Amino acid sequence: MLNRFVLTVTLAILFQTSSICSAQNQSGQALTPDAPYHAEKQEPINHSVEFAIVVTPLYHCKVLKVWVPVPQTDFAQEIQESQFSTFPTDVKPQINREPVYGNRFAYFEFHDPQGAQIITHRFTAKVWNLDWQLNPKSVETVETWPDSFASYLQPQSLNQEQKFQQVIQQIATGSKNASIPLMNAINWIDQNLAYDHINASLKADANHAFTQRQGHCSDYHGLCATMGRALGYPTRVTYGLALYPKNSPSHCKMEAFLPPYGWVSFDLSETQKLVKKIQISKTLSDAEKAALRVAARKRMQAGFRENSWLLLTRGTDYDLVPKASKPVRVVRTAYIEADGEILPDPDPANLNKREFSWMTSHRYTADKPFKKPFKDLSTLAAD
Repeated sequence: MLNRFVLTVTLAILFQTSSICSAQNQSGQALTPDAPYHAEKQEPINHSVEFAIVVTPLYHCKVLKVWVPVPQTDFAQEIQESQFSTFPTDVKPQINREPVYGNRFAYFEFHDPQGAQIITHRFTAKVWNLDWQLNPKSVETVETWPDSFASYLQPQSLNQEQKFQQVIQQIATGSKNASIPLMNAINWIDQNLAYDHINASLKADANHAFTQRQGHCSDYHGLCATMGRALGYPTRVTYGLALYPKNSPSHCKMEAFLPPYGWVSFDLSETQKLVKKIQISKTLSDAEKAALRVAARKRMQAGFRENSWLLLTRGTDYDLVPKASKPVRVVRTAYIEADGEILPDPDPANLNKREFSWMTSHRYTADKPFKKPFKDLSTLAAD
């Protein structure tokens, strides 16, 4: 009851400060979660991708089941020449689409696998930088979201619900400098969370992030998504691949549906890490550091997605097709079960881990050099 009461009060506050729309925004655009991105596309890169998953099933495993996300063509990326192969056992996948968020998966079923099995996905991806140039003052409030947004508005339940609702009240009624409460939520996470690969959930777990105040990218964005939903914004966690060599290839972001901009992508964790890199620089002056910190946060808050990141899945808490032993929270690079037992996600960035039931191997070839926006300071346009 407390959650419903606070949400009602919060939404009432929002409605007093913004214009109201219902099935359409003020520009007459239909409100649908299937709407394409509305962002400026820049600097396309063609990536040739070879992505392999090496699975070591349990001894005398009878049935090994593997679900692999299949990237899809949309406004931000074009996928071509997609081919799967397996070794040493030849298994042809089923390609299915789960009905909640429309994610596609290649499903493999190995019977009596002998030793490790390798699944390789080869494809090409043309990917653009996306720049939304979001102005928070232009964001419109929605009085009643269509039923199609229901799965994007259900907050994750938290153990410390009362403390969480107190934070949401503070965010909703806090400084108006950010123009919309979602920006206050983003600022709260930046100020209160510390990036940590060891103390991390790997599951976009808002409960972990809020109680531990630590985590990796999915914890940052899982908490931000839950805060956004508590404030009345449809949100979703998005998982994808960083298209350059790194130990852990997956990375997640958070998207919020903000009329008239539609879905807008935010990367809180990488922006925070970039700001810290700026702060400890030995070569930048104090004035340069200040300008670059402002530029990094401004780019994130305006909505940005880089051409070296490939979207794989959207959303949280859904059933795979065919069904796994239980619904998944998120799928990073694969979901795997051996005789009904879930094989946990590897996290090679965690130095305390030495054994994995499965691991990814990947090779990317781009048609031209590209800069990494969250590592290269020259990509920031300092004011």
